[in-house]
This record gives sequence, C-alpha cells and structure tokens, in this order.
Amino acid sequence: MNNRVKMQLQCPMPKFDFDIITLGHGSGGLLTNRLLDSGVFDLLKNDLLDERHDGAIFSVETGRMAFSTDSYVISPIFFPGGNIGELAVNGTVNDLAMCGARAKYLSLGFIIEEGLSMTEFWEVLVGIKSAAQAAGVQIVTGDTKVVERGKGDKIFINTSGVGDLHPRADIHKSRVKAGDKIILSGAIATHGVAILSVRQGLEFETDIVSDTVALNHAVVHLLDQFGADIHLLHDPTRGGVATVLNEMARATRCGVRLLEKNIPVLEAVAGACELLGLDPLYVANEGVFLAVVAAEQADAILEVLKKDPVGENAAIVGEITAEHPGQVVLQSKIGGKRVVNMPIGEQLPRIC
Repeated sequence: MNNRVKMQLQCPMPKFDFDIITLGHGSGGLLTNRLLDSGVFDLLKNDLLDERHDGAIFSVETGRMAFSTDSYVISPIFFPGGNIGELAVNGTVNDLAMCGARAKYLSLGFIIEEGLSMTEFWEVLVGIKSAAQAAGVQIVTGDTKVVERGKGDKIFINTSGVGDLHPRADIHKSRVKAGDKIILSGAIATHGVAILSVRQGLEFETDIVSDTVALNHAVVHLLDQFGADIHLLHDPTRGGVATVLNEMARATRCGVRLLEKNIPVLEAVAGACELLGLDPLYVANEGVFLAVVAAEQADAILEVLKKDPVGENAAIVGEITAEHPGQVVLQSKIGGKRVVNMPIGEQLPRIC
C-alpha cells in the first residue's frame, strides 16, 4: 500500500455544508473561512500554519539558503500514480534538492475554478499532505483564489519553498568539466506517457503510472557521502532529458556524449513511445534527476544511488566531453551517432 493510499484511509473526507466551490469561496469572507476551516487548516495543521497570518515567521540556521517557486497547471488533475497536489509539493521539493538544499517550508497557492467539487478538492489536499509528509516539509502559508467557471481548468497550484543548503553541496555549472560522468537516477518518460494515456484514453498491456516522488532524501544521502564530487544536479521535467542536457551543454560550453544503450526506459513506456511516435528523451519526468559527477567517483555514486528506492534503475548514461562543444551527441545502440537537438515546442503541453 503506497503512502498516498494510506493517507486517504487516515484522512476521511469530513462532512462539508457545500458540495462544490463557488465564487464566494474566493471572496476572503465567511465562505473562504469555512472552506479553509473545514479542510485546509485541519488537514495540513502545524504550529506555523496555525498562526493564520499573511506569512510565516521562522528561524533559520546561519549559512546559505535556497528558494524556488513553480506553478502547476497539469491536465488532467488526477492521473495514474498521483494528482496535482502531490505533483506541486514534489516539484518544488525537487527543485530545491537540485540546488543541493534540504527543503523545509513551502507556501501553497490555489487558483480554483468555480464548480470544483469538494470531493476533488479534498483528494488534492490529501495528496498534498501525503507528499509533504513523505518529503519531510511543512506547508506554512498560502492563498486561495476562485475564478469564474470557464476561466480555469478545475485547479491550478503554486508552491514556493525554502531550504538550507547541504554543507557539503557545491553545485554549479562552472564545476562541470570534460571527463565528468552523467548519471540518470531512474527510468525516463514515465510521467509524460502516464499523462498522455489518460488524456487519450489509451490502454497498454501493463499499467503505466507517473513517477512523481520527492527526490530530496536520495540527494541528501549522496551529498552526505560524496559532497563536492557531485558537480551539477538537474531534474528533467518539461522537455525531458534532451532539453536539460542541451541547456547544460550551452551553458558550460562543453559537449555531451550520450549512450543510448545505457538510458533506462521501462519496457511498457518504450513500447508506448514507439506506438505514439514519441522520443523518450523529450518526454517529461517527475521523479528522475540527472547528476554530473567526478569520473573517479561515478561508480561509487551509482552503487549508493541504486540502493535507494528512487534509484533502482539508475545508470551512467554518458559523459562530458571537450568535443562538439554546446552539442549533445547520442551514440545509438547500433553504433551510429546523431545530434540530439533542443526541442522547438512541447511534445506534451500541460504536463506539470
């Protein structure tokens, strides 16, 4: 039984005196307070949120901090393996982890379309609580707005987060150099294919579920042991692995050599991509990160990562090279080579 299902059993939906969210629930008045009191504050309860102030006041350790913000507009809001609430928490936690930071506090902003059912809203809230608990973060402040029917798509969520940098983290594009190895923490394209299967009503021989998960614990574990040997971290969400590697190649003025045979893709996902005419390298992910690491420690880092639940399918998929600066070149399984270009548009819009 996964964490989300356990949370749903532990958090049965309370009896609301309304079935759907109306414009009045975004007025800031009585209905807004009823909405928050009957669900949000009780479910996400903690000392800082209980203050119900416009912001949260907390103490931080001296040293470096990281801050990140992101908005989530995924369609549909419920998908195999998760929902928009879990995605919002995991996404911001992961963005902080890619900075080498340990996420501590998140803000939560809802933009709700008039007519969203309380049953759906409660399920999103439970997803938020489940993801926050798994990641070890607190929701400490937030905001709720309601827009007219037809002016949104059920619910949009903004999350912002802060965290303290790991004392051994030294993550920056300037540290990437020729000879560094590139590690993928898991199988790619799973999230994007899961979303597409729901949108198009597709059925595959095996269930494909989103890989949305918090990566912070795995990253902290690696930093604890390897510190400065980890030169750069990135999560390949929109645009997939191809986009992230192209951005990195251009920013560092190095080349990237990618080995197709080493890139982990679940068999069902690979089959779906072939059927749909998609290149897995360009499909979004939500529970995978790329690490550029010192060559001499790559095998040791991989060994540790593969022992973590999020890294079971991890692999060394390429290296940084002084050749073809600014370009990503893929060596195919049959020995040929091709340039992996930056995508012009998005293969799958509204993916996160």
